[in-house]
Amino acid sequence: MVEVSVVIPSLNEEKTIGICIEKIKKVFKNYNINGEIIVADNSTDKTPEIARALGAKVVTPDKKGYGYAYLYAFKYAKGKYIVIGDADNTYDFLEMPKLLEPLKKGEADLVIGSRFKGNILDGAMPWLHRYIGNPLLTRFLNLFFKAGVSDAHSGFRAFTRDALEKMKLRGDGMEFASEMIIRAVWAGLRIKEVPITYYPRQGSEPKLKSFRDGWRHLKFMLLYAPSYLFILPGMFLFILGMVLVLLISAGISKFGFISLGIHSMIASSLLAITGYQLIFLGLAGKIYRAKMDMRNDGIAEFIVKRLSLEKGATIGLLIFLAGFVYTAYLVWKWVDSGFKDLPMLNQDVLAFTFLVIGLQTIFYSFFLSMLSERV
Repeated sequence: MVEVSVVIPSLNEEKTIGICIEKIKKVFKNYNINGEIIVADNSTDKTPEIARALGAKVVTPDKKGYGYAYLYAFKYAKGKYIVIGDADNTYDFLEMPKLLEPLKKGEADLVIGSRFKGNILDGAMPWLHRYIGNPLLTRFLNLFFKAGVSDAHSGFRAFTRDALEKMKLRGDGMEFASEMIIRAVWAGLRIKEVPITYYPRQGSEPKLKSFRDGWRHLKFMLLYAPSYLFILPGMFLFILGMVLVLLISAGISKFGFISLGIHSMIASSLLAITGYQLIFLGLAGKIYRAKMDMRNDGIAEFIVKRLSLEKGATIGLLIFLAGFVYTAYLVWKWVDSGFKDLPMLNQDVLAFTFLVIGLQTIFYSFFLSMLSERV
């Protein structure tokens, strides 16, 4: 039975693939591990020939992509434990036992080699990545998903086969590193970090594109965090806009040296309406994510179980009717004056705001109900 499968994606790493494989084989021998080495390769140089000559199993993914190379290779892995790392020798495979130990002791399901808790050698990581990119993206991931890690984008990791099955990984690009941690958190897996040393690159030119791949990580996290992308900004805009609309409508328009008028009220109404739209987009995003990822989400579950289409549509209708009745009252006063006394503009804005929010509530209730089918 294979105990450890080491999976390495490679693309034109003929200078270093041999070094990596020899290190892995040394660990297998020194620790009496029955292991296998799988290289997922799309190279045009001698990388696959070198890997085969050293006893590695080389598989060729049918399309390119950092994450896809792993997903393709995992289908061939037979080990109880799986170790992943890059082929450029920036991660020292001689440190593999440090990653495997917590798994074997039953202390963790996913172990990440942390460069920031360990040692980053001179020239190993560009200044932009070391002090801005990686720390910032890691903070976002910890904020959005409560992962509690120090190095979210380390490529040197180990996990159990059971953990791999529970994570249900799908990302085929560089965002694969973020996705693994997010899905590990969602699956309730135990994550542990161990310090490692990160070395300067020795092989081909770096494949990482700082801003492109950084944006891919951030975009991926935001798409998986509708509360932070939509709901929280939406609540801020809606509350701010509605408070200002109601205050100005009530004649409270002076705040210190600031005096708000009809134009401020129109802007506030637009803020409220925009915020309300964002809130519903966030709710839709939560329901969609719950359906696609088959995971529990408290807000999505509450909407599905407690807020039926009928309830939402009724609330929307009541809001719309409040705006409609107020509008009708303003029109009646105008007609009663012999079409002389037009309503105050701030009264019009208040009425139209309620009309729009009411209609939004009705139609978004139908939309959320459509998304909620068979959750």
